Amino acid sequence: MQNPQRGFTLIEIAIVLVIIGLLLGGVLKGQEMIENGKIRNAANELNGISAAFNSYRDRYRQLPGDDSGGSAGIAARGTAWTDIPAGNGNGVLDISDAQTFTGAGEGDNFWRQLRAAGLLTGNPADAAANSVPKNAYGGPTGITNAPMGISGPAICMGGLPGKAALALDTQLDDGTPNAGSTRATTASANNTAPAAAVADAATAYSEDALYTVCRAA
Repeated sequence: MQNPQRGFTLIEIAIVLVIIGLLLGGVLKGQEMIENGKIRNAANELNGISAAFNSYRDRYRQLPGDDSGGSAGIAARGTAWTDIPAGNGNGVLDISDAQTFTGAGEGDNFWRQLRAAGLLTGNPADAAANSVPKNAYGGPTGITNAPMGISGPAICMGGLPGKAALALDTQLDDGTPNAGSTRATTASANNTAPAAAVADAATAYSEDALYTVCRAA
C-alpha cells in the first residue's frame, strides 16, 4: 500500500503568509523608528549647540570661538581654561566655508571654548579636526560664518541623506534648501563644505542625494 501524500491546507498556508507579513511589517517599522530616531537626534544636537552658543554669549558677552578673554586672558578663568586658545575678539567668527569641518580658523576655538565653559560635552583638549563632533549620520558637525546667505554663525551637519535633510529642514524651518534659517548644499561626501552664496544652495531636496545642512546659530 502506498502512503497518501499530504500537502498544506489553505488554512496552514494562510497562517504562514500572515506570519511572514507580520515579520516584514515589524522589520520595516523598526527601520522607520531607527531613521526617525536619527532625525530627532540630529535636531536635538542642532538645538543643543544653538542653546550652548547663546548661553556662552550671555555669560561672557563674546562669541564662543572669537572670545579673546579680555585683558586678563582666557586662562584667568580657571583650570578648565588652561591651554584653551583665544579668539581675536573682533565680534566675528573667522571661519571660511572650506574650514567648516576642519577645525581651522576659529572653528577649533569654538568647540574648545564651549567645552571649557561646560556647555557642551567632550574633551576641551581635542584640537583641530579632532575637536569637530560627529552627527547621527556619521558625518561631522561644524561651525562656519554666513553660509548660503544665512546671517551670522551657522551650525552645519555633513553627510545627511536626502530624506533626513528634508525632514530636518521641515522640522526646524520651512523645508526649502535655499531659503529660511536652515539651508542645504548638495554634497559629494559626508564632509562637503557648505556653499558660500545662496545662489549655490540646492533648490529642492532629492531623496537620492547627499547634503550638508546648515542652520543659523
